[in-house]
Amino acid sequence: MTADLILHHGLVTTLDRENPTASAIAIKDGKFIAVGRDHDIMAFAGPETKIVDLKGKRVLPGLNDNHTHVVRGGLNFNMELRWDGIRSLADAMNMLKRQVAVTPAPQWVRVIGGFTEHQFVEKRLPTIDEINAIAPDTPVFLLHLYDRALLNAAAVRAVGYTKDTPNPPGGEITRDAKGNPTGLLLAKPNAGILYSTLAKGPKLPFEYQVNSTRHFMRELNRLGITSVIDAGGGFQNYPDDYAVIQKLADEQQMTVRLAYNLFTQKPKEEKEDFLKWTSSVKYKQGDDYFRHNGAGEMLVFSAADFEDFREPRPDMAPEMEEDLEGVVRILAENRWPWRLHATYDETISRALDVFEKVNQDIPLDGLNWFFDHAETISDRSIDRIAALGGGIAVQHRMAYQGEYFVERYGFGAAEATPPVAKMLEKGVPVSAGTDATRVASYNPWVSLSWMITGKTVGGMNLYPRANCLDRETALRMWTEKVQWFSNEEGKKGRIEKGQFADLIVPSQDFFACAEDEISFLTSDLTMVGGKIVYGAGDFAGLDENPLPPAMPDWSPVRTFGGYGGWAEPDGAGRNSLRRHAISSCGCASNCGVHGHDHAGAWTSKLPIADLKGFFGALGCSCWAV
Repeated sequence: MTADLILHHGLVTTLDRENPTASAIAIKDGKFIAVGRDHDIMAFAGPETKIVDLKGKRVLPGLNDNHTHVVRGGLNFNMELRWDGIRSLADAMNMLKRQVAVTPAPQWVRVIGGFTEHQFVEKRLPTIDEINAIAPDTPVFLLHLYDRALLNAAAVRAVGYTKDTPNPPGGEITRDAKGNPTGLLLAKPNAGILYSTLAKGPKLPFEYQVNSTRHFMRELNRLGITSVIDAGGGFQNYPDDYAVIQKLADEQQMTVRLAYNLFTQKPKEEKEDFLKWTSSVKYKQGDDYFRHNGAGEMLVFSAADFEDFREPRPDMAPEMEEDLEGVVRILAENRWPWRLHATYDETISRALDVFEKVNQDIPLDGLNWFFDHAETISDRSIDRIAALGGGIAVQHRMAYQGEYFVERYGFGAAEATPPVAKMLEKGVPVSAGTDATRVASYNPWVSLSWMITGKTVGGMNLYPRANCLDRETALRMWTEKVQWFSNEEGKKGRIEKGQFADLIVPSQDFFACAEDEISFLTSDLTMVGGKIVYGAGDFAGLDENPLPPAMPDWSPVRTFGGYGGWAEPDGAGRNSLRRHAISSCGCASNCGVHGHDHAGAWTSKLPIADLKGFFGALGCSCWAV
């Protein structure tokens, strides 16, 4: 057999236990046909075979996010200014000021999740007065986790909130002494007020949404993501809001494999949604790039325990079991798997009562159902899930909210939140993801760093070493272990003969770099189905996925790119987290090289350890050192 593509001279981590390492790979028709040593694999070369020299770099299976919101995120990506990974509030506000200057009326500037105030050296959010000073006329909407949104005066006017606007259930419009809205919206405890307010903003035209979704997938490819499971989302209606992703799938422009779950949209009408969908959508409908994956993460609104650790745990409604049983019976009868959002063990335990009851009448074997998040799950609930044949999908929300959890419940309670090591020990199917884009960031390396180091993005040591994972185990949580959750075991997740040719070449060796480097990794080469969908550095000329510029022309993506503002200032795709660590230096009087005078150092792409030594030698005492 002659290969379409051969990659050689590499350091390949296959995750195939029978063939754990290799130096070369042969690919044909989008699949791996051979994995082994250079001289054996080169026998598959023919006159038309493309040969790629990996130059000794590490190769990993493509990363697969077990819980994200790409369908919704793609529709909005080009409108959003991302503060994900920005290390200084001063830098973030400078980005906001620059974006306000180019955003035309009646458009908004939106900073929609993926960051926490604890990542900033200033350890705070901006004030509404600070936002108003930058943007007196352009609406600005800033979403922070599940807990609050900041609106400037122009945004308050745009959404029509006045002193006569009542607080919605579960939310608060804060007011001044005269009763007028201040611009601060609080989730107490659910995020409905935040999302319903955001939904009042302008939307992009369809063709712009297509462009936006392509740019979002490109951003995921840049970070090494080749597959995702989309968990639906509020204000994401099926099939209307899936038309863009369906168009891209029909035109073979998907650069991320996507399995989607259907998320009910209206309280008290959940059964009607799932009766309609199970009669019109077949489980696994679609192909290997875009396919149906069952129900959830919202099954019934009475079981939704949004995690806002600034607020006490919400008690679920007494009708939760009755509501949930009605939906689960529909799903089990139609052999649809499901996923259920559940933060607290109290919710999980009550849901398991329902699942066990349904199982007595309709066996759940083989359905691959699972809980999402499960931060405070108990050993007892893990055992019950295992006995019923379910799984647990964890995400790195605690990396963004760990400080708030500790403030409310203490370090002791946070040490195994969620208890990933215990889940693995008990043999339950468990995998990892992000829950991007409105709470945590979509960056998979932050999730991997969180599992390996036990630290939040704000630098807090959250977990003891006993509850952290080694690098290979963490990587498997992002690759082969995710496939159970989309019922695709044996098809992807390893670099192994017969599996999809999805792989990445990280910007540094994942197994050799320092722990504090893991969250800074990107991908220099990303391949999906044997096609190179992203190339950078030594592989920039191999990119087979050219994109038109981001639309509209005022899109923040044109100036700042995505995670960490990587496209600014020169669009070269350098790792700007280093730049922000350097430009946030607060000790100019000590080192004499404050701010962007450091630029020469970061453009050299020095490792973090070398940068620390460089600035330490200058006497710099800032946090970056």
